[in-house]
Amino acid sequence: MRENTPLDRRGEALRYLCAALPMLFYGVILVTAASRSPDRVVPMLVDIPLGVAGLVLMRWRRRLPWQTALATALLTSFSVTATGPAQVAYVSLVTHRRWRWTLPIAVASWLFLLVNTTRYGLTQAAVISQITGTVILAGLTLFGLYLRGLRDLEASRREAGLAAERERLQQIEQTKLAERAKIAQEMHDVLAHRMSLLSMLAGGLAYRKDLGPEETREIALAIQENAHRSLNELRAVLGTLRRDGALEAPQPGLEHMGALFEEVRAAGQRVEVADTVEDRESLPTQTGRHAYRIVQEALTNARKHAPGSEVAAELDGRPGKGLRIRVSNPVSWGTPPSPGGEHGGHGLVGLAERTRMAGGTLDHTVRKGRFVLDVHLPWEA
Repeated sequence: MRENTPLDRRGEALRYLCAALPMLFYGVILVTAASRSPDRVVPMLVDIPLGVAGLVLMRWRRRLPWQTALATALLTSFSVTATGPAQVAYVSLVTHRRWRWTLPIAVASWLFLLVNTTRYGLTQAAVISQITGTVILAGLTLFGLYLRGLRDLEASRREAGLAAERERLQQIEQTKLAERAKIAQEMHDVLAHRMSLLSMLAGGLAYRKDLGPEETREIALAIQENAHRSLNELRAVLGTLRRDGALEAPQPGLEHMGALFEEVRAAGQRVEVADTVEDRESLPTQTGRHAYRIVQEALTNARKHAPGSEVAAELDGRPGKGLRIRVSNPVSWGTPPSPGGEHGGHGLVGLAERTRMAGGTLDHTVRKGRFVLDVHLPWEA
């Protein structure tokens, strides 16, 4: 059973107060009349206990609304002090807005009031009391409907608040999922780049017969270094998943592009770079990170689909014009991809998604025997 809140308890106390005040008013009148006229003592001794009984019956007005309203209304036939409990029970019934209950109880209440007012004859005072009681009964009906309207309005506001809160939580969850998707893309870019380098280095050891001990040792050290970096970068990306947050700074950006080119050259990939980017310090960090990952993935795709070919990388841009990245490599028809490149077809999908997240555009085509990847990223002035 739901525990009553302090507000519920205050509301309940207010209802009993509304029922007790008329009882007290009529009780004082009855006691005063009995003190002046001995024949009023017996009616007083009957009236007041019936009023108290009506106050007790109020306890069941929620579980048995029409039964309680009918019982308390019946008491008013013989007790004016029961008027307060009867009125509270009647208003409580009206708030349920069930006319098949309300209309019969309203008629019964009016008839019980008529019985009470005409007990001592159909006098002018009895007529006035009946008219007054009828007006009060109508007013109580309107008041009960008004209370029900207030409750409905409050319930609709509460439901709207809950719906807004549910929507907010859904948006938060969608934001988390989107961020996790970005992190997953980040993980793909990092690991694909590292694994393709390891594949190229391992392929050199496996297929080249002319390597001396020193060259073999250098390649083995390069494999070890790339494997170590792969583990570190994997830990960094997975760490963001555990913290449910954005990617940690510092992340590689445009300023790390030179180190990237040196790294792939050291692994044996031939890359020719043309970098004419102006005012690179003003490039937004997020755009720089996307640019780095796009170039990294483009070089990875070139190693997979055109192993041993020279790759041309062009970077150009300035504030207000945007950042343009163009990476091209010869199309090696019929040449199988390097080891580990079986799934390279997903590279362009990842690049397109990365570019879309950065708000840019991506085009790719084969021109004069070369596969050309052309990316444009926004860069506001």
